[in-house]
Amino acid sequence: MNLENPLIVQGDRSLLLDVHAPLAEECRNALIPFAELEKSPEHLHTYKLTPLSLWNAASAGFSADDAVAVLEKFARYDVPQAVVAWIKEVCSRFGKIRLLPYEQEEEEGEKTSKEQYLVLVAESESIYKEIGANTAVKKLLCGDPSTGSGTAELAYLIKLTDRGTIKQLLLEAGWPVKDEVALTDGESLEFNLRNDTASGSPLVIRDYQINAAKALVGDKGLGTGFGTIVLPCGSGKTIVGMQIMDMLKTSTLIITTNISAVHQWIDELLDKTNLTKDDIAEYTGESKDIKPVTIATYQVLTWRPDREGPFPHFSIFHERPWGLIIYDEVHMLPAPVFRVVAELQAVRRVGLTATLVREDGCEGYVFSLVGPKRYDVPWKELERDKWIASAECIEVRIDLPDYKEIDYAVAGAREKHKIASQNPDKLPLVSQIINKYSEDKILVIGQYLEQLAEIAKELKAPIITGKTPTAERDRIYGEFRQGKIRVLVVSKVANFAIDLPDASLAIQVSGTFGSRQEEAQRLGRILRPKERTSRFFTLITRNTVEEEFSSNRQKFLAEQGYSYRIVRYAQGEEL
Repeated sequence: MNLENPLIVQGDRSLLLDVHAPLAEECRNALIPFAELEKSPEHLHTYKLTPLSLWNAASAGFSADDAVAVLEKFARYDVPQAVVAWIKEVCSRFGKIRLLPYEQEEEEGEKTSKEQYLVLVAESESIYKEIGANTAVKKLLCGDPSTGSGTAELAYLIKLTDRGTIKQLLLEAGWPVKDEVALTDGESLEFNLRNDTASGSPLVIRDYQINAAKALVGDKGLGTGFGTIVLPCGSGKTIVGMQIMDMLKTSTLIITTNISAVHQWIDELLDKTNLTKDDIAEYTGESKDIKPVTIATYQVLTWRPDREGPFPHFSIFHERPWGLIIYDEVHMLPAPVFRVVAELQAVRRVGLTATLVREDGCEGYVFSLVGPKRYDVPWKELERDKWIASAECIEVRIDLPDYKEIDYAVAGAREKHKIASQNPDKLPLVSQIINKYSEDKILVIGQYLEQLAEIAKELKAPIITGKTPTAERDRIYGEFRQGKIRVLVVSKVANFAIDLPDASLAIQVSGTFGSRQEEAQRLGRILRPKERTSRFFTLITRNTVEEEFSSNRQKFLAEQGYSYRIVRYAQGEEL
């Protein structure tokens, strides 16, 4: 027992972190690889150990003993032995079921690969029988293989096309599958990163970017070549993707969030690699070409002419022998695409994201179908090394005007959120912040278009929404980067994959029901490296549902080590 230590480990596998204890910061960093933050009030932050958090850690080489050692080092009281035993049991499940190629001994003693089947091997008879007793899994089993390896009695034959589905179902049953089937190389592509960019500056690949790419590619052997890389916004995930392309030199399909992001990928590839315009295609609502490197949007892939019909653009996944698929902002991967991802288990693939949090709870699908977390680095660590900007996060709470109180009181849940979010007293506060920080380049970000339109009109600032034509959107972004525009009003279309390196202050006037994912993306808009401290303001209406939702968004900031200052503001005061 050490009363100076910051962590209280409870029998229900929750972890309480005393943020005022001397070792709190060190402990928080040590928990990141294997624990999930649940609550982050002022004094005690609550983390939870889950099977998925431990399996992600295990897949990245973080063992049960490592996790237990962290708990014992920082625990204020003795770690409950039941928790230790549970951690070791859960981690031990990783690798107990393996997926192997199907090889059958021929009479001549040679081995012939049976490409239409795979072998699901269980480590023990009890696991083998549990697999066979699972109703959903049982439908996909094709009998016992004759592998000649002495394990036939503990193995099942499955169809190659069920490779992803079987992993998904077994994960839901508490058994992560270790996939050890070789991946296809795909069509070769002469691809090299430049020493100097097309614009003339040296191309410097940072150590963590190289390490992230290596963690994904591995030795190109069994069990490598698929997974998820978690890096902060502004840390150069696009560079990581291009580094992986350089290591694999294969035809690549890149899927990202919107047309602006597609154009950014194209610009980056032309600037930093030997590819030419003839090598790169855009597959969007505006252009549908396919070339050795093709960049598509999630929106075009999930479009279909009628609600119950097929998704015609899913065919892009089979148009070329892709050797690599990059899922940019993988936490945004739409549920219908998981169906296709399940079929593409033989293709090397990487998910790039700033946070594995998904609002639909489908983190397990990312783990089983795209791949487990292969590399992660704390945001504050990159801030310390000056790779991303330091940031100050401020929540400003204001009152709802008297004449809105009755409307709010009688409204339904969604309408309450809208009334609170569109509090008209936020507008003069936005103006005050902009005037106070006159040296900053500022983004005003919100959810409701009518609110944003009013703000843009008042500020005489340009506005970008989902309805803004692509050419106009790219022009405005360009002028912001060039310094011709100091204040830009943007809807949630700017949450993802938009590179605005000089933005140093963001004012969030409304958000999506407490989304941690959204908070990560919006903060990331202002974290490109710069000398000045970035500021992230969130305007909240006091004593409303908006205040409740904000506490959930704070989890992400606390998880990354950012302090969250709360200011109580009254109309007419100076901020």
